[in-house]
Amino acid sequence: MLTTSYVAGAPNWIDLGTPDVEAAAGFYEALFGWELESAGPEAGGYGFFKLDGKTVAAVGPLTEEGAGSAWTPYFQTADADATTKAVEQAGGRVRVQPDDVFTAGRMAAYTDPAGADFAVWQPRDTAGLEAVTDVNTLCWLELYTTNAPGAKDFYRSVFSWDLQDMDFGPAGYTIASSPGGGQDASHSGIMQLGQENLDAGSRPEWHPYFEVADCDVVYARAVERGATTLFPPMDAPGVGRMAMFLDPYGAVVGIIKSDSGA
Repeated sequence: MLTTSYVAGAPNWIDLGTPDVEAAAGFYEALFGWELESAGPEAGGYGFFKLDGKTVAAVGPLTEEGAGSAWTPYFQTADADATTKAVEQAGGRVRVQPDDVFTAGRMAAYTDPAGADFAVWQPRDTAGLEAVTDVNTLCWLELYTTNAPGAKDFYRSVFSWDLQDMDFGPAGYTIASSPGGGQDASHSGIMQLGQENLDAGSRPEWHPYFEVADCDVVYARAVERGATTLFPPMDAPGVGRMAMFLDPYGAVVGIIKSDSGA
């Protein structure tokens, strides 16, 4: 499970790139009760989503040419420069070279060999998100990919993740955990995209799941405010009740009322 006791290779940040920060903030405020707090005039429109005073996500304007609205996960690293070299050696592409973010930390952004974007965060003053797995916070990450075996090799090489293949549907499912932490350190799933998914417009990407108190209520609220359904609320035995949609600007959002959730 996700935790704020961050270790190397674990998710420690997530942010939303969107063409309209204020409007997107309004959508997520209605959905999860988040409040937008600006990072200041020098931050280029970047801000933090707060819940009960804790940072639970972040948001900023799209800055890369041709970029679409999307959530980007960040994984902890002790050395963003060394991770960048590891990404290049494993066949990934560097989108943003390692750079200091004031005194908060150091970040870099990449694209994996199949085309999914992700990033790393090397903490300094800011360790990462201040709440996860609680209601209305990040609880899981999932990678859709056109090459699951290649993705497993790539992320194992870059982050030394422990990987466990599960019997979950015809395409299978792989659970990723922080190295040496066992199942309690699991944080992400890796899933192969089938041709039917590609025909429906899916592409290699990372997307988040947020824990909710009532999947059906939050899903209905999202649709009322302009979300596009990817799949409606459904039960996954032993996992929880979940749904997935595009926010009004096209970013993929998963929600789940976990069987073991808050």
